[in-house]
Amino acid sequence: MATIRDLRDRIDSVGSIQKITRAMEMVATTKLRRFQGKTVAAQPFSKRLNDLVGGLSGTLAIDSSAAGSAAALFSPGNPDAPIGVLFVGSDRGLCGAYNSNIQRKLDAELAELDGEYVLYVVGKKAIAHATRMNYPVAAYFDEFDLEKMTSADASALASVLVNDFRDGKVSSMHLCSTLFVSAARYVQNFEQFLPISMVSNDDSVVANDAILEPTGPELLGELIPRYLENRFFQAFLEAITSEYASRRFAMKGATDAASDMKKDITRLYNRARQAKITQEISEIVSGAAAL
Repeated sequence: MATIRDLRDRIDSVGSIQKITRAMEMVATTKLRRFQGKTVAAQPFSKRLNDLVGGLSGTLAIDSSAAGSAAALFSPGNPDAPIGVLFVGSDRGLCGAYNSNIQRKLDAELAELDGEYVLYVVGKKAIAHATRMNYPVAAYFDEFDLEKMTSADASALASVLVNDFRDGKVSSMHLCSTLFVSAARYVQNFEQFLPISMVSNDDSVVANDAILEPTGPELLGELIPRYLENRFFQAFLEAITSEYASRRFAMKGATDAASDMKKDITRLYNRARQAKITQEISEIVSGAAAL
């Protein structure tokens, strides 16, 4: 049975842990608000850009040269090359089930792929999982920091993936990351982004009915690289926002659990202390009666 001193030490220990988790919760809450503001503000632009590219690319079914210098990004890649997958995880733990959920999503999707594949990895937890599972890794972007990421960083990473697809090193390129829906909901997503789909998501944007200035090939040749850079940047924004949403929830749960544990131990401490006081009084009374 734990002594009063042991219980007092446990109360102090749990209290110290509670202070740490509460501080981490506050930090996660602050960063979540910052990244959530950026993510939500960027979503309408990203959606409209995706619809625009989808609509303009509809004409490629008739004329493949309409994409100009970006035509190769709409065409099937090298059929003999492996499938490329960009796997986005976090650099740190203590974020609840964020990493385990995206890892399970990756495992399930890779099991269903037909043919060989290679991973392009972002995040220390992601590369640790890839190494543990013996997945083939084509590149690990160890210097890429999601928290400090800029649009230029996303553009540089996008260039690596696009060039590998153009050079025939991969037959297609997929993205496995976490989409941010709200502070209480974030979902794991696995989708193909190369080659670019020619199906429009917005019927209001139809290339055949649009007057393009400059010409279609010239416009798409300049627009597609910007579109891919924005798509990567938005995906990374949603991933880091989801990570901090998960971390905030995890730290709040840890703080609440520490509070409950502290109450339980304090209750045991009070009972043990009361029992000791009662025992001492009984001993004093017994001693006085013996005299």
